[in-house]
Amino acid sequence: MPKPKIFIDGESGTTGLEILKKMESRTDIELLRIDPEKRKDARERSRLLNACDLAVLCLPDDAAREAVTMIENPAVRVLDASTAHRTLEGWTYGFPELTKDHASKIKASKRVANPGCYPTGVIGLLRPLVDAGIVPASTGITATAISGYSGGGKELIGLCESGAPHDRVGPFCLYGIDQNHKHLPEMQVHSGLAKSPIFLPSYSSTFYRGMLITIALRLDELNAQSGKAANAEAVHKALADRYEGQKYVKVEPLRLGKLEKTYILTPLPQNETNNLQLRVFGNEEKGVVILTACLDNLGKGASGAAIQNAEIMLGLA
Repeated sequence: MPKPKIFIDGESGTTGLEILKKMESRTDIELLRIDPEKRKDARERSRLLNACDLAVLCLPDDAAREAVTMIENPAVRVLDASTAHRTLEGWTYGFPELTKDHASKIKASKRVANPGCYPTGVIGLLRPLVDAGIVPASTGITATAISGYSGGGKELIGLCESGAPHDRVGPFCLYGIDQNHKHLPEMQVHSGLAKSPIFLPSYSSTFYRGMLITIALRLDELNAQSGKAANAEAVHKALADRYEGQKYVKVEPLRLGKLEKTYILTPLPQNETNNLQLRVFGNEEKGVVILTACLDNLGKGASGAAIQNAEIMLGLA
Protein backbone atom coordinates (compact mmCIF):
# COMPACT_ATOMS: atom_id res chain seq x y z
CA MET A 1 0.00 0.00 0.00
CA PRO A 2 1.64 3.29 -1.06
CA LYS A 3 2.11 5.95 1.56
CA PRO A 4 -0.06 9.07 1.14
CA LYS A 5 1.86 12.03 -0.25
CA ILE A 6 1.56 15.36 1.59
CA PHE A 7 2.74 18.74 0.31
CA ILE A 8 2.90 21.75 2.63
CA ASP A 9 2.52 24.88 0.54
CA GLY A 10 4.03 27.60 2.71
CA GLU A 11 6.24 25.47 4.93
CA SER A 12 8.48 28.43 5.87
CA GLY A 13 5.75 30.30 7.79
CA THR A 14 5.04 29.95 11.51
CA THR A 15 2.27 27.37 11.10
CA GLY A 16 3.99 25.64 8.18
CA LEU A 17 7.19 25.16 10.15
CA GLU A 18 5.27 23.66 13.08
CA ILE A 19 3.42 21.24 10.79
CA LEU A 20 6.66 20.32 9.01
CA LYS A 21 8.37 19.64 12.34
CA LYS A 22 5.57 17.27 13.33
CA MET A 23 5.36 15.52 9.94
CA GLU A 24 8.95 15.10 8.78
CA SER A 25 9.73 12.31 11.25
CA ARG A 26 6.64 10.25 10.39
CA THR A 27 7.11 6.96 8.58
CA ASP A 28 3.49 6.55 7.46
CA ILE A 29 3.52 9.41 4.93
CA GLU A 30 5.66 10.68 2.08
CA LEU A 31 6.41 14.36 2.46
CA LEU A 32 6.88 16.29 -0.79
CA ARG A 33 9.24 19.26 -0.39
CA ILE A 34 9.80 22.22 -2.65
CA ASP A 35 13.30 23.45 -3.42
CA PRO A 36 13.73 26.67 -1.35
CA GLU A 37 14.86 28.48 -4.49
CA LYS A 38 11.58 27.60 -6.21
CA ARG A 39 9.12 28.65 -3.48
CA LYS A 40 7.87 31.47 -5.70
CA ASP A 41 7.94 29.38 -8.87
CA ALA A 42 4.25 28.94 -9.76
CA ARG A 43 4.97 26.06 -12.14
CA GLU A 44 6.83 24.03 -9.50
CA ARG A 45 4.21 24.76 -6.86
CA SER A 46 1.49 23.69 -9.28
CA ARG A 47 3.35 20.46 -10.04
CA LEU A 48 3.60 19.57 -6.34
CA LEU A 49 0.03 20.64 -5.57
CA ASN A 50 -1.20 18.22 -8.23
CA ALA A 51 1.20 15.40 -7.33
CA CYS A 52 0.13 14.97 -3.71
CA ASP A 53 -2.76 13.22 -1.99
CA LEU A 54 -3.19 16.05 0.52
CA ALA A 55 -2.18 19.67 0.02
CA VAL A 56 -1.77 21.58 3.29
CA LEU A 57 -1.98 25.31 2.65
CA CYS A 58 -0.11 27.54 5.12
CA LEU A 59 -0.48 30.75 3.17
CA PRO A 60 -2.07 34.20 3.41
CA ASP A 61 -5.74 34.19 2.42
CA ASP A 62 -5.35 35.41 -1.16
CA ALA A 63 -2.47 33.03 -1.82
CA ALA A 64 -4.50 30.14 -0.39
CA ARG A 65 -7.40 30.94 -2.73
CA GLU A 66 -4.97 31.07 -5.65
CA ALA A 67 -3.41 27.74 -4.64
CA VAL A 68 -6.82 26.05 -4.73
CA THR A 69 -7.35 27.25 -8.29
CA MET A 70 -4.00 25.71 -9.26
CA ILE A 71 -5.17 22.22 -8.29
CA GLU A 72 -6.49 20.41 -11.37
CA ASN A 73 -6.07 16.83 -10.14
CA PRO A 74 -9.52 15.78 -8.80
CA ALA A 75 -7.90 13.26 -6.44
CA VAL A 76 -6.05 15.92 -4.46
CA ARG A 77 -7.59 16.80 -1.11
CA VAL A 78 -6.96 20.17 0.53
CA LEU A 79 -6.47 21.25 4.13
CA ASP A 80 -6.32 25.04 4.32
CA ALA A 81 -4.85 26.66 7.44
CA SER A 82 -5.75 30.20 6.32
CA THR A 83 -8.93 32.16 7.04
CA ALA A 84 -10.02 32.07 3.39
CA HIS A 85 -12.45 29.13 3.38
CA ARG A 86 -13.67 28.70 6.97
CA THR A 87 -17.24 29.79 6.36
CA LEU A 88 -17.60 28.93 2.67
CA GLU A 89 -20.11 26.42 1.35
CA GLY A 90 -18.38 23.33 0.04
CA TRP A 91 -15.70 23.43 2.73
CA THR A 92 -15.84 21.39 5.93
CA TYR A 93 -14.84 23.17 9.11
CA GLY A 94 -11.86 21.34 10.58
CA PHE A 95 -12.91 21.12 14.23
CA PRO A 96 -13.40 17.35 14.62
CA GLU A 97 -15.12 17.71 18.00
CA LEU A 98 -17.66 20.28 16.76
CA THR A 99 -20.48 17.69 16.92
CA LYS A 100 -20.58 13.99 17.67
CA ASP A 101 -20.37 13.05 13.98
CA HIS A 102 -18.22 15.88 12.67
CA ALA A 103 -15.01 13.85 12.42
CA SER A 104 -16.76 11.58 9.91
CA LYS A 105 -17.64 14.63 7.81
CA ILE A 106 -13.97 15.67 7.79
CA LYS A 107 -12.96 12.14 6.80
CA ALA A 108 -15.31 12.25 3.80
CA SER A 109 -14.46 15.80 2.73
CA LYS A 110 -12.08 16.85 -0.04
CA ARG A 111 -11.87 20.45 1.19
CA VAL A 112 -11.27 21.11 4.89
CA ALA A 113 -10.64 24.51 6.50
CA ASN A 114 -8.49 24.37 9.63
CA PRO A 115 -9.99 26.48 12.46
CA GLY A 116 -8.44 29.65 13.84
CA CYS A 117 -6.82 29.60 17.27
CA TYR A 118 -9.21 31.98 19.05
CA PRO A 119 -12.32 30.44 17.43
CA THR A 120 -11.28 26.97 18.60
CA GLY A 121 -11.74 28.10 22.21
CA VAL A 122 -14.81 30.26 21.65
CA ILE A 123 -16.64 27.66 19.54
CA GLY A 124 -15.53 24.84 21.79
CA LEU A 125 -17.23 26.57 24.73
CA LEU A 126 -20.34 27.91 23.00
CA ARG A 127 -21.47 25.38 20.41
CA PRO A 128 -22.59 22.68 22.90
CA LEU A 129 -24.50 25.30 24.90
CA VAL A 130 -26.24 26.70 21.82
CA ASP A 131 -27.12 23.17 20.64
CA ALA A 132 -28.53 22.38 24.10
CA GLY A 133 -30.66 25.55 24.12
CA ILE A 134 -28.92 26.86 27.24
CA VAL A 135 -27.47 29.77 25.28
CA PRO A 136 -30.09 30.96 22.77
CA ALA A 137 -28.67 31.78 19.36
CA SER A 138 -29.79 35.40 19.81
CA THR A 139 -27.65 35.89 22.93
CA GLY A 140 -25.13 38.72 22.87
CA ILE A 141 -21.78 37.17 23.70
CA THR A 142 -18.57 38.92 24.76
CA ALA A 143 -15.35 36.94 24.72
CA THR A 144 -11.93 38.09 25.89
CA ALA A 145 -8.63 36.37 25.18
CA ILE A 146 -4.89 36.61 25.61
CA SER A 147 -2.31 34.88 23.44
CA GLY A 148 1.43 34.53 23.24
CA TYR A 149 3.07 36.80 20.70
CA SER A 150 3.58 33.97 18.19
CA GLY A 151 -0.07 34.51 17.23
CA GLY A 152 0.91 37.80 15.59
CA GLY A 153 3.01 36.20 12.86
CA LYS A 154 6.56 36.80 11.69
CA GLU A 155 6.58 40.60 12.02
CA LEU A 156 5.37 40.64 15.61
CA ILE A 157 7.63 37.71 16.56
CA GLY A 158 10.58 39.67 15.20
CA LEU A 159 9.61 42.80 17.12
CA CYS A 160 9.07 40.96 20.40
CA GLU A 161 12.34 39.05 20.12
CA SER A 162 14.46 41.99 18.96
CA GLY A 163 14.54 43.63 22.38
CA ALA A 164 14.19 47.04 20.74
CA PRO A 165 11.51 49.46 22.05
CA HIS A 166 8.41 49.55 19.89
CA ASP A 167 4.83 50.74 20.33
CA ARG A 168 3.47 47.30 19.36
CA VAL A 169 5.43 45.49 22.04
CA GLY A 170 4.40 45.43 25.68
CA PRO A 171 3.63 43.03 28.50
CA PHE A 172 -0.06 43.35 27.56
CA CYS A 173 -1.41 44.70 24.27
CA LEU A 174 -5.13 44.91 23.44
CA TYR A 175 -6.09 44.93 19.76
CA GLY A 176 -9.05 44.20 17.48
CA ILE A 177 -11.05 46.82 19.34
CA ASP A 178 -12.87 47.92 16.16
CA GLN A 179 -14.58 44.49 16.00
CA ASN A 180 -13.23 43.71 12.55
CA HIS A 181 -11.07 40.78 13.65
CA LYS A 182 -10.77 38.19 10.88
CA HIS A 183 -11.91 35.35 13.18
CA LEU A 184 -15.33 36.83 13.97
CA PRO A 185 -17.24 35.28 11.02
CA GLU A 186 -16.23 31.71 11.89
CA MET A 187 -16.94 32.31 15.60
CA GLN A 188 -20.49 33.30 14.76
CA VAL A 189 -21.21 30.69 12.10
CA HIS A 190 -19.76 27.65 13.84
CA SER A 191 -20.94 28.58 17.32
CA GLY A 192 -24.47 28.79 15.92
CA LEU A 193 -24.97 32.40 17.00
CA ALA A 194 -27.40 34.69 15.23
CA LYS A 195 -25.08 37.68 15.57
CA SER A 196 -21.38 38.22 15.84
CA PRO A 197 -19.92 38.10 19.35
CA ILE A 198 -18.00 41.03 20.76
CA PHE A 199 -14.41 39.84 20.81
CA LEU A 200 -11.51 41.50 22.63
CA PRO A 201 -8.20 39.76 21.91
CA SER A 202 -4.82 40.64 23.36
CA TYR A 203 -1.27 39.37 23.32
CA SER A 204 1.75 39.61 25.59
CA SER A 205 5.39 39.97 24.68
CA THR A 206 6.33 38.04 27.81
CA PHE A 207 5.49 34.57 26.44
CA TYR A 208 5.73 33.00 22.98
CA ARG A 209 2.83 30.54 22.83
CA GLY A 210 -0.29 29.69 24.80
CA MET A 211 -3.84 31.06 24.84
CA LEU A 212 -6.59 31.66 27.39
CA ILE A 213 -10.16 32.61 26.39
CA THR A 214 -12.92 33.74 28.76
CA ILE A 215 -16.70 34.09 28.32
CA ALA A 216 -19.02 35.33 31.09
CA LEU A 217 -22.73 34.37 31.17
CA ARG A 218 -25.53 35.84 33.30
CA LEU A 219 -27.95 33.03 34.07
CA ASP A 220 -31.02 35.23 34.62
CA GLU A 221 -30.63 36.73 31.13
CA LEU A 222 -30.09 33.33 29.51
CA ASN A 223 -33.05 31.76 31.28
CA ALA A 224 -35.34 34.68 30.43
CA GLN A 225 -34.47 34.22 26.76
CA SER A 226 -34.57 30.43 26.65
CA GLY A 227 -37.42 29.77 29.08
CA LYS A 228 -35.20 27.29 30.87
CA ALA A 229 -33.81 27.22 34.40
CA ALA A 230 -30.20 26.55 33.56
CA ASN A 231 -27.50 26.74 36.20
CA ALA A 232 -23.76 26.13 36.38
CA GLU A 233 -24.33 22.38 36.67
CA ALA A 234 -26.39 22.32 33.46
CA VAL A 235 -23.76 24.35 31.64
CA HIS A 236 -21.00 22.01 32.77
CA LYS A 237 -23.03 18.90 31.91
CA ALA A 238 -23.69 20.14 28.37
CA LEU A 239 -19.97 20.55 27.80
CA ALA A 240 -19.03 17.28 29.51
CA ASP A 241 -21.62 15.33 27.52
CA ARG A 242 -20.50 16.81 24.19
CA TYR A 243 -16.83 16.01 24.72
CA GLU A 244 -17.14 12.71 26.55
CA GLY A 245 -14.55 10.28 25.22
CA GLN A 246 -12.71 12.87 23.15
CA LYS A 247 -8.94 12.54 23.13
CA TYR A 248 -8.02 16.19 22.80
CA VAL A 249 -10.88 18.15 24.42
CA LYS A 250 -11.10 17.85 28.19
CA VAL A 251 -13.72 19.40 30.48
CA GLU A 252 -12.35 19.94 33.98
CA PRO A 253 -14.54 19.36 37.09
CA LEU A 254 -17.05 22.10 37.86
CA ARG A 255 -15.86 24.76 40.32
CA LEU A 256 -18.60 26.42 42.39
CA GLY A 257 -18.41 29.29 44.86
CA LYS A 258 -15.33 30.93 46.27
CA LEU A 259 -11.92 29.85 45.04
CA GLU A 260 -8.84 29.60 47.21
CA LYS A 261 -6.67 32.72 47.14
CA THR A 262 -3.85 30.86 45.44
CA TYR A 263 -6.04 29.74 42.51
CA ILE A 264 -5.00 31.34 39.20
CA LEU A 265 -5.31 30.51 35.51
CA THR A 266 -2.52 31.09 33.01
CA PRO A 267 -2.43 30.56 29.23
CA LEU A 268 0.54 28.19 29.41
CA PRO A 269 -0.47 24.72 30.73
CA GLN A 270 -1.43 23.22 27.34
CA ASN A 271 1.66 24.41 25.46
CA GLU A 272 3.26 21.86 23.12
CA THR A 273 0.04 19.79 23.10
CA ASN A 274 -3.02 19.40 20.89
CA ASN A 275 -5.31 19.75 23.92
CA LEU A 276 -8.24 22.08 24.45
CA GLN A 277 -8.92 22.40 28.18
CA LEU A 278 -12.35 23.76 29.16
CA ARG A 279 -13.49 24.94 32.59
CA VAL A 280 -16.77 26.11 34.13
CA PHE A 281 -16.90 28.33 37.23
CA GLY A 282 -20.20 29.16 38.92
CA ASN A 283 -21.18 31.85 41.41
CA GLU A 284 -24.79 31.07 42.41
CA GLU A 285 -25.15 34.15 44.61
CA LYS A 286 -24.45 36.44 41.68
CA GLY A 287 -25.99 34.20 39.05
CA VAL A 288 -22.86 34.21 36.94
CA VAL A 289 -21.07 31.43 35.08
CA ILE A 290 -17.54 31.93 33.79
CA LEU A 291 -16.27 29.73 30.95
CA THR A 292 -12.59 29.39 30.08
CA ALA A 293 -10.67 27.64 27.32
CA CYS A 294 -6.93 27.01 27.43
CA LEU A 295 -4.96 25.81 24.41
CA ASP A 296 -1.71 26.20 22.55
CA ASN A 297 -2.33 28.69 19.76
CA LEU A 298 0.31 26.86 17.69
CA GLY A 299 -1.01 23.42 18.71
CA LYS A 300 -4.77 22.81 18.80
CA GLY A 301 -5.04 26.38 17.49
CA ALA A 302 -3.00 25.69 14.34
CA SER A 303 -0.48 22.94 13.57
CA GLY A 304 -1.82 20.38 16.04
CA ALA A 305 -5.31 20.71 14.60
CA ALA A 306 -3.86 20.41 11.09
CA ILE A 307 -2.10 17.17 11.97
CA GLN A 308 -5.29 15.85 13.59
CA ASN A 309 -7.33 16.73 10.49
CA ALA A 310 -4.72 15.25 8.14
CA GLU A 311 -4.79 12.00 10.10
CA ILE A 312 -8.59 11.88 9.88
CA MET A 313 -8.65 12.71 6.16
CA LEU A 314 -6.01 10.12 5.26
CA GLY A 315 -7.04 7.45 7.74
CA LEU A 316 -3.71 7.58 9.59
CA ALA A 317 -3.18 6.41 13.16
